[in-house]
Amino acid sequence: MTTNFIFVSALLASHDLWLDQIGEFEEDYDLILFEHTLHDNLPDMVSAFLEDAPDSFIIAGLSMGGYIAFEILRQAPGRVEKLILLDTNARTDREPQIEMRKELINRAANEDIRNIAQELTPFLIHPDRINDQELCDRIMDMATEVGAEAFQRQQQAMITRLDTRELLPAISCPTLIICGEQDAITPPKVHQEMADLIPGAVFHQITECGHLSAMERPGEVNHLIRQFLVP
Repeated sequence: MTTNFIFVSALLASHDLWLDQIGEFEEDYDLILFEHTLHDNLPDMVSAFLEDAPDSFIIAGLSMGGYIAFEILRQAPGRVEKLILLDTNARTDREPQIEMRKELINRAANEDIRNIAQELTPFLIHPDRINDQELCDRIMDMATEVGAEAFQRQQQAMITRLDTRELLPAISCPTLIICGEQDAITPPKVHQEMADLIPGAVFHQITECGHLSAMERPGEVNHLIRQFLVP
């Protein structure tokens, strides 16, 4: 079994998204943090990564990180030993979502990225955590670290990503799917769809949790991942 464990962050999220998972798993696995800020499309992003990636690995992707994990499965399915999908979606964007992304790209060229992140935050976390200053500060700090130009590239990559549903029945590696029960961006129904299409996939919902499950409910997420990796 591989000890290589790759974490792929969400859009406008730095590696700090996985801070609690790094602390949990760094002693047992060789952790690799995927760089997702340098390209404006997923194929180039993934092919650049695969050039220097280990021959086999476990991969965990949250939101945009899940879209990247799907692209890795397109390009190198035999190298993925286990797959963990968090708060993500196999479907491509609908036209209103594409228009919203284009608007955000334009805004990021002219506005402080922290203002955009502040507007997005209520959609990223459970309503009960909107006054959690530490969590909200982490989200703001991640946005600052990613920056406006990388955010624009990421949004462009999201606009051009492919629908992955046809790929799902061919996924042969063990797969864990996790989502927040109150995820406003990728709700439980899209995770159930993935679980129904991926052979043998295990699906868990976390109560009182929004889109950023790895940050909001790290204890529950770590427990589910640990159980999955070492049954």
